[in-house]
Amino acid sequence: MYKKGVYRIVSNVALTPTVYRMVLEGDTQHITHSGQFINIELTGKFLRRPISVSDYDDKSITIIYKVVGSGTSQMQQMQPGTELDILTGLGNGFSTENNAQRPLLVGGGVGVPPLFNLCKRLIAEGKSPMVIIGFNTADEVFYFNEFRALGVDVFCSTADGSVGTKGFVTDAIKEHNLTFDYIYACGPIPMLKALYDSTNVDAEFSFEERMGCGFGACMGCSCKTKYGNKRICKDGPVLKREEIIW
Repeated sequence: MYKKGVYRIVSNVALTPTVYRMVLEGDTQHITHSGQFINIELTGKFLRRPISVSDYDDKSITIIYKVVGSGTSQMQQMQPGTELDILTGLGNGFSTENNAQRPLLVGGGVGVPPLFNLCKRLIAEGKSPMVIIGFNTADEVFYFNEFRALGVDVFCSTADGSVGTKGFVTDAIKEHNLTFDYIYACGPIPMLKALYDSTNVDAEFSFEERMGCGFGACMGCSCKTKYGNKRICKDGPVLKREEIIW
């Protein structure tokens, strides 16, 4: 169940020229799974801004966002001490309740952040995750060192070849001849589709979709699955491989 509350900005720093990390202080008890998101109310904006949770503990939430429009530009200017009205505990996140021991975590661009807490959780459960993060150029890369600091194998791909494997995340899988027994992925739909087509292990994919309310009331983010229509904001954003219709 989601919860509405007031959260105070602790820090808001640039990771790249367009990507920022914001740490918020407040109640986190309604966040129960990696891959959930929060919905932020912004002054002058009709709709809240949904942002995935990168990490959290018992008193703070870390989000990573890309400045792409007026809403995120507004967030970019916010200073520590600013208070925000936020809905937390939104969405159906990733599940670690499976028998996988060597899962592969794949993130593309701003799909990378929700995998960080997931990676920590998998390690805590005694599993041995690997991570691939994909970007367009070296200037866009973030959180490579943060994942490496967790003690996992981390690989990077860039479309222009400026760092890591030249090409896409699927090219990095081939180049490093990676073997794995499960996939967790978040990123643009073409990346998710390429992963789906090129692998055959069980998987969970986190989808991006334009949202209205963020908690399942408006039906604006509904999509068709093999098990009927589902709302990305409430039944997702994470869907299992076997239910996806491309």
